[in-house]
Amino acid sequence: MSSLVGNRAVVLGGSMAGLLAARVLADGYAEVVVVDRDRLSGVTTARRGVPQGRHVHGLLARGQQILEELFPGFTEGAVAAGVPTGDLGELRWFFNGARLEPARTGLICVSAARPVLESHVRARVAALPNVTFLEEHDIAGLVATPDGGRVTGARVRPQAGDGDEVTIEADLVVDTTGRGSRTPVWLEEFGYERPAEEKVKINLTYTTRHFRLPDESILHGDLSINPVSSPSHPRGAFFSRIEGGRCVVSLTGVLGDSAPATPEGFMDFVRSLPVPDIYDVIKDAEPLDDPVSFRYPASVRRHYERLTRFPDGLLVMGDAACSFNPVYGQGMTVAALEALTLRTHLRKGTEPRPLDFLRDIAAVIDVPWNISAGGDLSFPQVEGERPLMVRVMNSYMARLQNAMSRDGVVTRTFMRVAGLVDPPQALMSPGMILRVLLKGGRPQASAPWRAESRAESSIPKDVRISG
Repeated sequence: MSSLVGNRAVVLGGSMAGLLAARVLADGYAEVVVVDRDRLSGVTTARRGVPQGRHVHGLLARGQQILEELFPGFTEGAVAAGVPTGDLGELRWFFNGARLEPARTGLICVSAARPVLESHVRARVAALPNVTFLEEHDIAGLVATPDGGRVTGARVRPQAGDGDEVTIEADLVVDTTGRGSRTPVWLEEFGYERPAEEKVKINLTYTTRHFRLPDESILHGDLSINPVSSPSHPRGAFFSRIEGGRCVVSLTGVLGDSAPATPEGFMDFVRSLPVPDIYDVIKDAEPLDDPVSFRYPASVRRHYERLTRFPDGLLVMGDAACSFNPVYGQGMTVAALEALTLRTHLRKGTEPRPLDFLRDIAAVIDVPWNISAGGDLSFPQVEGERPLMVRVMNSYMARLQNAMSRDGVVTRTFMRVAGLVDPPQALMSPGMILRVLLKGGRPQASAPWRAESRAESSIPKDVRISG
């Protein structure tokens, strides 16, 4: 950029979306201030403001590529710090109880705990000379001109002591406060309409525990083991090797089902999974903590792009705009894509026009939203409209998942689309459709898995779905 767009930008929220926003804003503003209610400096553990931070997180391949673009050498630095990596298509994936045929995709999976990954990004952002962090401050509201036509700053209050509320003046305020964002309320206060909301209620629960394996050779070199939840096998899990010689297991229950947050209940749920692979790996492992659960009721998309009026000087990004079902691992990568969109607007040399920006990130959100919302609607009990296209695509995806148990080319293509690297149209090419039709019958059966606690009676009736 040949010149600055403005003097000061304020980012509300210091998680991944806020950090990436700050990174690109630093190229266009003389000063960038990141405000967060938590302590950020030196933190590598889960924060109160990010309750899902304790659980398995996926950085999709496109997200890894963007981090490398914004922070050259990022992946190399993470590996040097002990973060394991692997090829996305060579992980141990299971759909419908059958293992996918592995395939090299050329896409890197960075297997770090969310707080650790975030700490690496935060360190690179904090090193920028014009970025500062205002930690342990609550966000009280926005400040606007008398007519509400422009946001001019944010009101914040220190958590410690009896500090007074202060106003941080800004040329631009970016809301990255997550799914609890108060921008809809603030808009009403300034005389604007709230955005329409779209929800897909999946009623997901993550239950997570960390382990240390007695011998990592039991993994046979695998980075991750993932029996993915599906209508035929609603219970799922994600197992990942992470930094520090540890591994993490997040068990997923949908539609009200959940793994108990007790050591015994946790292992009972593991034994109820459609394949024995995770149980075989952790049955003799050393638990490093107690199980902890996190409930995710619904995916929520706020359609800011449909508004006809919006105040200048305010943008919305990340989960504040759209919060995805976390099992698809899309949140951080979509935030990274939105950061690139913000950079494109800043490179015009003028302050981003809010509605133009919000419409552009809506286009970014469309593909991952259709993937995750469409996937959730494949569960018959999930409420929501199912237009003909959704029904056709879910039927096709069921056959495609089956084909992946036999054909590595299908696996490779699917992983590149799911990683948000290739467009969905790659799954619909004539050659791919032919492969799916030829090989997409019943899935390739894995070895039978029997365990007493896996009896059908252990699965609630409301989530027991015939294949």
